[in-house]
Amino acid sequence: MDEDEFAALYARTQQALIGYALRRCDSPDDAADVVAETFATAWRRASELPPGDEARLWLYGTARRVLANQRRGASRRALRTAALRAELAALSATVVRPADDGSAVARAFRSLPEADRELLSLVAWEGLGNAEIATVLGVSRNAVSIRLHRARKRMARALRDAGVASVPRLRDERSLT
Repeated sequence: MDEDEFAALYARTQQALIGYALRRCDSPDDAADVVAETFATAWRRASELPPGDEARLWLYGTARRVLANQRRGASRRALRTAALRAELAALSATVVRPADDGSAVARAFRSLPEADRELLSLVAWEGLGNAEIATVLGVSRNAVSIRLHRARKRMARALRDAGVASVPRLRDERSLT
């Protein structure tokens, strides 16, 4: 099947397949995914498409299998999500959380830009070094060193402004967040 034949098949069957998918999917986005995947499969397997009206029936069969795959995937995701939620609920009591106690240190930390908070958290909470942070952020080590130096300076300034007399080293301080 050449491009023109495929385009003609698409024009003849697209609306019918959209209706088929819309009647079986929970959302228009899901239906669009089904139709797109059906035609992508048809394009990849164009040499296997039967002639005439049989091609339309082949497309319905393909759409049916795409829907089944979509539903199985959704079911697996729902099971994994439920298991993860249960695991997170069990772990949440043991995980140390950022200070939300209204302390001067917590307020100073929250006053920083998000990028600074992320950098300082990666150092203080996650215990990552510059090379590791560079990998996480997708930047160079040098960029991390510069950004971290500036973030520490801004944190020190925010702590001084908040009246905190002594500024701890951020690498060792986990109560800043």
